[in-house]
Amino acid sequence: MTVTYVIDGSRVTGLEQFWEVIGEAVNGPGGYFGRNLDALADCLSGGMGAPDDGDFVFEWRDHASSAQALGHEETARWLRQILTRAHPTNRASVQERLDDALAGRGPTLFELIVEILTRGGAPGALRLS
Repeated sequence: MTVTYVIDGSRVTGLEQFWEVIGEAVNGPGGYFGRNLDALADCLSGGMGAPDDGDFVFEWRDHASSAQALGHEETARWLRQILTRAHPTNRASVQERLDDALAGRGPTLFELIVEILTRGGAPGALRLS
């Protein structure tokens, strides 16, 4: 039987809130389902509350609100944090992504998360509503 996890997009006001909302959707109050993009991808591979057989769907309600909250401004804030701890050999790449985000270009956090959820699940495992 397919399990549906509902992401309440109206509660996503930034990246930190997204982690809370998806954690609660999958594992209940205080639940964990990643706190960074790599961990989210790992959680999708099974365990951490997701069915190991991959028979689940994320229904992201009010995704337009989330898309705005996780847009270029929030992406730039996130990239600034990454830049402070990036390895010296990676700083130029992160800076370039930050410059793009500040200019309203490049993928947003919303787009990156959608890509991970789409790539990590079965076909049709993400429904945006």
